[in-house]
Parts: sequence; structure tokens; C-alpha cells
Amino acid sequence: MSRNDALRAARLRVGWRSAETAAAQLTERGRQFLDDRHFNVSPRTWRRWEGARPGWPSEETALVLHDALGRWPEQLGFTPPAGWVRPGHQEQTVVPDAGFLSVTAPALAPGPLSPQQVDPALIDYFQAQLEGHYRADMLLGPHDLIGTLGPQYRLIDKLTRSAAGETRRGLLRVGAAYAALVGWLYQDAGDLAAAEVGPHLRRVHHGVADEVRIMALQQQAHGASLLHHAGRAEVDRLIDTAGRLLPRVDDDLPWGNACRRTPGYLEVQRATCYGRLGLGEEASGLWEQVLAVVPASARGDRGVYLARHATAAATARRPEQAVEIAREVAVVAVETGSARMRSELSALERVMRPWHDAPVGRDLREALAPVREGS
Repeated sequence: MSRNDALRAARLRVGWRSAETAAAQLTERGRQFLDDRHFNVSPRTWRRWEGARPGWPSEETALVLHDALGRWPEQLGFTPPAGWVRPGHQEQTVVPDAGFLSVTAPALAPGPLSPQQVDPALIDYFQAQLEGHYRADMLLGPHDLIGTLGPQYRLIDKLTRSAAGETRRGLLRVGAAYAALVGWLYQDAGDLAAAEVGPHLRRVHHGVADEVRIMALQQQAHGASLLHHAGRAEVDRLIDTAGRLLPRVDDDLPWGNACRRTPGYLEVQRATCYGRLGLGEEASGLWEQVLAVVPASARGDRGVYLARHATAAATARRPEQAVEIAREVAVVAVETGSARMRSELSALERVMRPWHDAPVGRDLREALAPVREGS
């Protein structure tokens, strides 16, 4: 192939007839989306993207491309680098694709309305229900809740299309929160084909620039740790920069604020990156700090963090501690059915291979047997 036809087709679908137009439109979109007046894509860059060797865009540009075209770079003809993790597949809130978006998109995007009286008190009602769903997710895991939230969202969708003014805007906000939570449940259940970051959520409220920047910065830190092209100093720089933005996140938003709702959110990212870099002692110390502030009721997150702590302990050549922690994780993984926990335990098994034939290796296989039987 002599050119990137996927990107060309995508820009034509949105009415961008030339590289010059596409570059100008993406630049404008990015400055609004990232709240960064310096964001810029030149026509020359766009023409290179449509060539045979388009390279790979930065993390922030990948987010803007997805927001503008509804596709991630690897879906637009770019060749992803080794270890590329799509934003939203790692500690991010997601929105289900295909079937679920066919329900959520009408209420989250402009469309024909039939205004009528809808009691504003319904906003508080659905918000209170949402808080209960957050707590239930911590206790139950994803499978039992997915079927419950779908009908509630459809009701919010119906009411949103009938409401007007401030009531409609309030229902849009709470509806976006329901969409985000259902998407997260799909991801936690391991159905990544049904979960993808939705551009609709980022259009509901203009005050999301800080959340987007935090997401981009922590994803850059994850990318650096995955590719091993930067060490601890680069990870710390990116996470610390995100930390300076954290106080500016609007706590009042019912969605998109996992960085404020999740205890120790940025230290979770730092510890995960340290683990990938092979810094077992440092990662283990951070996981101990994080787990000290994560409530026991947050069983899903706590189980994932414990599994990563176990892997860090194994990396630090403390296999007995790793097995001890893994026993606790196995119980939670079976009870919640979390695909994230099973994935983390698989990673632990890989790190524990040097002890496969030792007694501690047999202890690990015994501890994880219920997880394998239930998968």
C-alpha cells in the first residue's frame, strides 16, 4: 500500500476534503479538547500520516484523533509501537461500544427533542441511585450490575429527550455517569470488545481539560514504563506533573473524576509503572502505602492492587510474601469474577516461574487453583 487509505477515508467521512483542511480542523479540535492553545498539527504532518510510513502520534494527539474521528490510531492505519496501551484499557473509565453506544449516543449528542415537563427532582434521584451502584460494584463485581444499569440508563435517555433547559443538562450529566460506569463494568468483566473510550462523554461538559491532561500524562508514564525507553525519573516527572493538576479536577462532576474518587490514584499509576520497570522494592513499598488507604469495601480495586503487590514482591525476590498475598487475591477474584484480577494473577505466575519446581511454586499453584477452575 503506497498510502494510508484508512486515515484518508476517515477524514473524508467527516467532510475534510484536503490535508490542509484536516490539519486545521484537528488543530482547532485539539486546542478545545485539551485546553491547550499550543496544540498544532501541520498540513505537512497530516500528509505524512496519509503516506506509506505515517509514524505514530503522541498520546495527546491520539486522544484528539479519537475524539475527532471516532477511531484510535491503530484503526487509522498507524502502526502501534510495542507495548501500546489504548487509553481506557488501563485504570480508565470506558463506554461500551456498538450495542450500548446505540443506546447512549442519542442522549449524549445533539438531536431532535420533544420538550415537556420533567421534574428536576429526578436528577437527584438518579444521582443517589448512582452512588449506590458505585458501592455495589465494590462489593459485587461487574456481572450482576451490568443488567441492572442498562434499563436505568434507557429511562434516563428517554427523560433526557423530553426535558429542556437545566433539567436536560442535569440529566445529561448523570446519564454520562451511568454510561461511564456501565463501560467500566464491561471492562472489568473482561469484555474489552464491548468497551471503548467514548468521545461523547468529553463533550458533555467543557470543564474536563484537567481530567484529560491527567489521563494523558499518566498514560505517557505507562507508555514509558512499557517501552523501557525511560527510567524512573521520567515516570516520576510525568506522574508529579499530573499530581499538580489533581486539585483542579471538579469534584462535582459525577463522571470522569476517577482520579479524585479513587484513593491514591496517581500513586497506583506510579507503583504500576515501577513494577514494569522491574523496581520490585520500590513498587512494593508504594503498594503498601496505597493499600493502607484503599477501603476494604473497594474489593475490585483492592484485589487488583494486591495482585500487583504480589508481583512486585516476587520481583524483589520475596516469593513467600508473594504467595501469601496471592491467597487473598484468589478469594476475591473468585467471588467477583473480575477479569482484571485474573490477568494480574497470570502476570504473577510468569514472574514466579523461577520457583516453579520449588515448594513455594507448588504453594502458588495450589492458591490459584480455585481461580483457574472458575475461569
